[in-house]
Amino acid sequence: MRIVCIGGGPSGLYFALLMKQLDPTHHITVVERNRPYDTFGWGVVFSDATMDRMRQWDAVTANEIEVAFNHWDDIELHFKGRTLRSGGHGFVGIGRKRLLNILQARCEALGVELVFEREVESDTEYPDADLIIASDGINSRIRQKYADVFEPDIVTRPNRYIWLGTTKLFDAFNFLFERTEHGWFQAHVYKFDDKTTTFIVETPEDVWKAHGLDRADTDASIAFCEQLFKDHLDGHQLLSNARHLRGSAWLNFQRIKCEQWSHFNGRSHVVLMGDAVHTAHFAIGSGTKLALEDAIELVQQFKAVGDTVEHIPQVLRQYQAVRAIDVLRLQNAAWNAMEWFEVVGRRYADQLEPEQFMYSMLTRSQRISHENLRVRDAAWLQGYERWFALRAGMHLRPDDVPPPPMFTPLTVRGLTLLNRVIVSPMAMYSAQDGVAGEFHLVHLGARAMGGAGLVYTEMTCPSADARITPGCAGMYAPEHVQAWKRIVDFIHANTPAKVGLQLGHAGRKGATRVAWQGIDEPLDDTQAWPLVSASPLPYLPQSQVPREMSRADMDRVTAEFVRAARMGAEAGFDILELHCAHGYLLSSFLSPLTNRRTDDYGGSLANRLRYPLEVFAAVRAVWPQDKPISVRLSCHDWFPGGNTADDAVAMAQAFKDAGADLIDCSSGQVWPDDKPQYGRMYQTPFADRIRNEVGIPTVAVGAIFEADHANMVIAAGRADLCAVARPHLADPAWTLHEAARIGYDGLAWPPQYQSGRRQYETNLRRHYQAPGA
Repeated sequence: MRIVCIGGGPSGLYFALLMKQLDPTHHITVVERNRPYDTFGWGVVFSDATMDRMRQWDAVTANEIEVAFNHWDDIELHFKGRTLRSGGHGFVGIGRKRLLNILQARCEALGVELVFEREVESDTEYPDADLIIASDGINSRIRQKYADVFEPDIVTRPNRYIWLGTTKLFDAFNFLFERTEHGWFQAHVYKFDDKTTTFIVETPEDVWKAHGLDRADTDASIAFCEQLFKDHLDGHQLLSNARHLRGSAWLNFQRIKCEQWSHFNGRSHVVLMGDAVHTAHFAIGSGTKLALEDAIELVQQFKAVGDTVEHIPQVLRQYQAVRAIDVLRLQNAAWNAMEWFEVVGRRYADQLEPEQFMYSMLTRSQRISHENLRVRDAAWLQGYERWFALRAGMHLRPDDVPPPPMFTPLTVRGLTLLNRVIVSPMAMYSAQDGVAGEFHLVHLGARAMGGAGLVYTEMTCPSADARITPGCAGMYAPEHVQAWKRIVDFIHANTPAKVGLQLGHAGRKGATRVAWQGIDEPLDDTQAWPLVSASPLPYLPQSQVPREMSRADMDRVTAEFVRAARMGAEAGFDILELHCAHGYLLSSFLSPLTNRRTDDYGGSLANRLRYPLEVFAAVRAVWPQDKPISVRLSCHDWFPGGNTADDAVAMAQAFKDAGADLIDCSSGQVWPDDKPQYGRMYQTPFADRIRNEVGIPTVAVGAIFEADHANMVIAAGRADLCAVARPHLADPAWTLHEAARIGYDGLAWPPQYQSGRRQYETNLRRHYQAPGA
């Protein structure tokens, strides 16, 4: 085949040499705009895993890189006058120029034609090429030419950064944080040869402008950074080799991803590679990793399918199908890390102590989990767990092994929870006329005995016409109080768990069938009851149209909530949660999608908050002062025109100011056509932001299904509690079983179950010790 690689960066060069090795008869040309053995930039970073793959594909190149690279395991944080260090992270650093020189020399040795100082305007300049690799970088002309085919999604991020170097040598990957009168700056620092260190300085746009750096030239910018980081540079200068750039040396990162990676231009197959098709933020140092592994995967597909012209279409289809999954995974991790650095100044740097800040930084991408940190640096993690447990009020002797963070206590007002796991409120649709019966006793009792620190009721309704279905539980009659008291008393007598009452009114989502008979489907007219809501909007086209609430309706419903709260206190509940999420009555006031009112209760967010805050204030006034109240919010409506995370912050602030003790951070279910962005721990960012920007304890909920998730969320300060729903439906003893799975034996099992505990733990040990486990 005749192959032309447009762009002589890592992806183009590495693909060329691997493809030439696969079949020396291929005619391969790499075309580069710069001079031979010339490049710009400082050091690049990739992981030990990438090096392992490179050794498998071309040992000669890998050995050359290995001789030249700097390898380190440690990450060091300099923050608030403290230095913290963690090991086991496994990075490789090498000068970009040195890396390209190695790849160029290897290409020449294998017979790849290298053409320098040649600007390529279009792929059509090579009409005889069978395959054109468009590895022409972040500003790819080929991608721009066929934008309607490749469908690039390009997002320019808000932070400003400047890529510098220094002769000061650092022996670890360093993160340096410095506060100025206008905000925080951070530097990403790593040595890449025996003389030079990469030194990337980053800050938010508003801080950058406040210091006048938008008007500063390169020399003035360098002088500013040298002064800011003088305590770390020890007299060494900062250096720039990007003076060829026009305008400011400070850049904005561009996240690029493409829907389609290849195209047939009528004569040649064109495929994007490296930064031309995707970018990953330098916060996890994976741009070069992506480029090299792109090259490996494309060659692997040619090797598997066939490296002849007729195989090109199939190869390119399979290349994208396979590679896109890994790229998406890495881009998501890079996005998480990038966002962490974008908000670090306003969300974490002032709020967190150095120990927790270090943990939060190490886990910022969510690729490194709690137990993965234990594998990397067990001593550091155990030290952090001890610090966390002591901050949680535990008393540990010097030789005590500290508990994982999810098994530390939490005190809110007069309530102390044994651990940070909540059995989330889940509708069971099994009450009779609102009365919680034998099912609820067994259901909630089993989960309380299963080890969770707090067990919540399902959404319990303050009146019969507040129910979602005829099977929903209530708190509006004397028999309801007695039924719930029986359950609360059982849990208190037989377990260390606490019990929470969630109160909510269905609003426009009421008078429907139980879930297994058709979720959200309305009851027929003979069974249904009239509905009220913020505005007369049915939830589904076939749903009943609710009546817009009048002032009299509001007063009545508020009084019903007050009555239910009093009954909850009488029944002995330890905490109350007010349900203001998921499109139910109070939520319908909060969302602009469902609140179309033109009076004082509609329009602005302050107006939309008015009635939910009235209800909250009335409930808080009668709920015992030593017992906390939580508020559940839909922190994102996932639909255009609805509430976003910014609105959730404002809502949480309003409830905090009104006296709320916790914010339970859910999302969605407000509008039937919403499109949530599902994923592992997908709602945790809402809890994180509200906790650290509003300054109120939060509950993380949603796709938290193993101890590793909960420990990472709690330890990083992203939330104070984790609510686990569906895993508790599948396994009432989820908390006990997760403790055993991670080897924590400090959580007590019911004495009646001790023999089962021994067998369970023995079987786990056998499983993990088995070959291949």
